[in-house]
Amino acid sequence: MGSVIEQKKQLVEEITDKFKSSTAVVVVDYRGLNVAEVTELRKQLREAGVEFKVYKNTMTRRAVEAAGLDGLNSVMTGPNAIAFSTEDVVAPARILNDFAKDHEALEIKAGVIEGNVATVDEIKALATLPSREGLLSMLLSVLQAPIRNFALAAKAVADQKEEQSA
Repeated sequence: MGSVIEQKKQLVEEITDKFKSSTAVVVVDYRGLNVAEVTELRKQLREAGVEFKVYKNTMTRRAVEAAGLDGLNSVMTGPNAIAFSTEDVVAPARILNDFAKDHEALEIKAGVIEGNVATVDEIKALATLPSREGLLSMLLSVLQAPIRNFALAAKAVADQKEEQSA
């Protein structure tokens, strides 16, 4: 009997560590998805480096409390699956949101973004953001704009002086 309790404690510690080390966590209700749909969803998440797990709610509730994310306890009812991402904050939200659009059975319940409990609306808003690479390219173009404008102005002045001298 003592080994069962030890196993449960280890599982709670494992889940707690995942909540603490993840940059983004999304909790979904997957009731109504068939095996092929869940397999496809797992494949998409795995390709993005997102771990998708199903744990018992009692274990998850204890882990949520240990991680200091008490706001998630209210959604830990029914069959839940949890997507953990340690690298990309946007990836699990985007993949699950896109999948939920095509499969009405998948319901996003809540999540954790950078250690803060997030609502369904916040998760969906996060899903609409561009990827990290997209954001970096936007930043780069914003940084290049003043230099580009200066170069164009300098060229226009040079062209104007050339026309005047001719």
